[in-house]
Amino acid sequence: MTHASEMPAQQVSAPQTPVSGTPSTPDSPVRVLLADDQPLLLQGIATILDAQPDLQVIGTASSGQEAVEIAERLRPHVICMDIEMPGMDGIEATARVRGSGTAEVIMLTTFNREDYLLRALQAGASGFLLKTASPEQLAEGIRTVAGGEALLAPEVTRSLIRRAVRSGNPRDADVHDGGPGTREPRGGTAPDPLSEREVEVLSLAARGLSNAEIGVRLFIGAETVKTHMSRVLAKLHLRNRVEAVAYAYHHRIVTPDGDPT
Repeated sequence: MTHASEMPAQQVSAPQTPVSGTPSTPDSPVRVLLADDQPLLLQGIATILDAQPDLQVIGTASSGQEAVEIAERLRPHVICMDIEMPGMDGIEATARVRGSGTAEVIMLTTFNREDYLLRALQAGASGFLLKTASPEQLAEGIRTVAGGEALLAPEVTRSLIRRAVRSGNPRDADVHDGGPGTREPRGGTAPDPLSEREVEVLSLAARGLSNAEIGVRLFIGAETVKTHMSRVLAKLHLRNRVEAVAYAYHHRIVTPDGDPT
């Protein structure tokens, strides 16, 4: 096991304003903290990310507790967090980090397990990647999460779809299905139905497209897509994009093969 470490002094300057929703640049890189109990893996990921001009690895941790402590001190924008670590695991560490509003968290795991996925979602994770992801996927995933979007690996999306299809609600609450674009929350009344454009945006998000990719497909700007997605979440009483994906499949707004209904 390694001990928590911080990068050389020139890399740990005073925390900058979080970059959520703002593209990173070499002059204002995304500050990344890595947490994993495998030292060779940590070193490899750090080397990959440091080769990216807009990403900056500011420290590493070998346990959840160390990740929480370093995050509080260095204020990274994004933490790449392993799930299975000694002592405090990555999911509990994620809950603590998100509870304090310190950073966005991408969960990195070897196992595509639904229980991990759901626990991490409840803890507030913004993204999920398997450790089989390519260096390019990891780097782009960090940029995606730093920009305020959620990240779901294709394998994780399939697990989420299976769970959503089996359950009555992406949040494991009782709902009454009023058809595509409507939902009656437990103890509440059905919200306004989604507009045609909102359904289009939700359908494409459920297929794994980013805001920029959705914008290209619909000939609108990425910020407009973000506005539509925010309205979708508000109307459906969902907390994040991950829940929206589960909702879209469960309520058959989009089918498991990715086609809108």
